[in-house]
Amino acid sequence: MAVFEYVALNDKGKQKKGIIEADSPRQVRQQLRDKAWMPLSVEATEVKDAKNPLSGLFKRGISTPDLAMLTRQLSTLISAGLPIEETLRATAQQTEKKHIKSMILDIRSRVLEGHSLAAALDDFDHAFPKLYRATVAAGEHAGHLDTVLNRLADYMESSQVNQQKIKLAAVYPIILCIVAVSIVVGLLTYVVPDIVEVFVKNGQELPPLTQIMITSSDFLKAHGFKLGFVVAAIIIGFKWAVRREKIKYRYHEIMLSMPFFGKMIKSFNTSSFVSTLAILNSSGVPLVEAMKIAAQVVGNVVIEERLGIASQQVTEGGSLHKALEETKVFPPMMMHMIASGEVSGELDSMLEKTSKNQEADLQNTITTLVSMFEPIMLLAMGGIVVLIVIAIMLPILNMNQMIS
Repeated sequence: MAVFEYVALNDKGKQKKGIIEADSPRQVRQQLRDKAWMPLSVEATEVKDAKNPLSGLFKRGISTPDLAMLTRQLSTLISAGLPIEETLRATAQQTEKKHIKSMILDIRSRVLEGHSLAAALDDFDHAFPKLYRATVAAGEHAGHLDTVLNRLADYMESSQVNQQKIKLAAVYPIILCIVAVSIVVGLLTYVVPDIVEVFVKNGQELPPLTQIMITSSDFLKAHGFKLGFVVAAIIIGFKWAVRREKIKYRYHEIMLSMPFFGKMIKSFNTSSFVSTLAILNSSGVPLVEAMKIAAQVVGNVVIEERLGIASQQVTEGGSLHKALEETKVFPPMMMHMIASGEVSGELDSMLEKTSKNQEADLQNTITTLVSMFEPIMLLAMGGIVVLIVIAIMLPILNMNQMIS
């Protein structure tokens, strides 16, 4: 069966759009006529994508919350004993998002054609990451797809929670920074010139601090838009430059060498690597293959390169903890826990404990950083406003001294 998108007029003359599974467009039209609807167009989703030359560039993926919910539904239904094709049909009926429904039905069509679920997911690599597809393939091979999907759902939900925590923690500092900059720019652009103009007309000599404020104000009024354009151009140029491999590698290398941020980058990347490695290894993916896939989750290319060397060392017979230790990015506690897991034969559980500990440490670091940023930002904003007030008050105090 194939998946078709249709446009039709219902019995009240209103246009309706939707998705239907059928063997042919003719069958789709017949189903619509049985509902007393007039079909206007019926087109297979694959044909529609092929006609659009930009479809490959703008394929819609699945967000982390949607993917977590989809995985949980699949796990629950498969655990209840439903066949995969029925599970996919029920899951498609549950979702209200058209592109996800169409994707799931396309996957179901491939499963009905005899493909495995993992092979069907490979055709949608823009929506299902390699970690996801490799884990599903391991679950199908081991015959424990429901258990693997349950672990995947836990992992996706945990990732969603962590992302939300980071976003919520960053909201207040970002708003505070925008408000602070807006207030300072507003004071320099509108308030300072009007007040200081009174003293300039009286021919009073202005103090150096006031002169600096006036110069800054004049510069913002004359070149504010140009400055904004230059800043935007620098940001865009920087993003373009770091796409080049050599520049990106050097930039990531510099970031790792920074005193505080380098440690945070290492913590974030090692946490992602170990948590991904834990779920892959516990799902039956071979350790070397799991290391290669987990290395792709890492955002820093320098760490990714070192992890690639580590996976090669494990392939040649080296131990996991020694290979990771040579990367010089993992903390000693993590290395001791992984070494203990290898010796005791409980590497899966030890990797899981290690990933949880590392995530907890990372969350504490982020919370501490945000809590420190707020008072620092308030102090900086207050200091700038005080300087502006002093610059305005100095001419007034000088005038009072001259009068007295």
